[in-house]
Amino acid sequence: MPVKQYLDVALILLVSIAAVNDLATRRIPNRLLLAGLVCAFFLHAYSADPASSVLSALGGMGVGFVVFLPFYLLHGMAAGDVKMIATVGAFIGPAEAFHVAMLSWCVGGLMALLMVACRGRLSMLLSNVGRMLGGALIPGVGIAAPGQTSVGSMPYGVAIAIGTMTVLVRDYS
Repeated sequence: MPVKQYLDVALILLVSIAAVNDLATRRIPNRLLLAGLVCAFFLHAYSADPASSVLSALGGMGVGFVVFLPFYLLHGMAAGDVKMIATVGAFIGPAEAFHVAMLSWCVGGLMALLMVACRGRLSMLLSNVGRMLGGALIPGVGIAAPGQTSVGSMPYGVAIAIGTMTVLVRDYS
């Protein structure tokens, strides 16, 4: 079996475990992500062109990290989600990491809207988004108001897993 297939199988295993853990505990374990990174770089090092493969892994990590970091800085996402997308990027490279990030945003947005609607907190969501945007666009404006209530946490690892598997299935079709 070529290295790409090993990478894909390991990645499916990683995102599946992360999604289940995120659903159960709202956390993605650092040890899981570190094991994933070690696995990705180990497999890339054994590819036909290890130098270019490892560079692609580094590029994928960077793309995943840079694309999700602003959401973490705006308190719209947890650090584990940013680390997870960076780890996914290490498996698949920069172009595919960008595709996974875009799909994960779409899936995550739908999940968030469904969760907020089911909890009856749509007006609170709009207020929080307005504060986040104001804090990001207007210097000196705070992102979070004192006593601001969250509309709830979301297992974003599930959205990343769905985005990842969608890209992998597309690659094999």
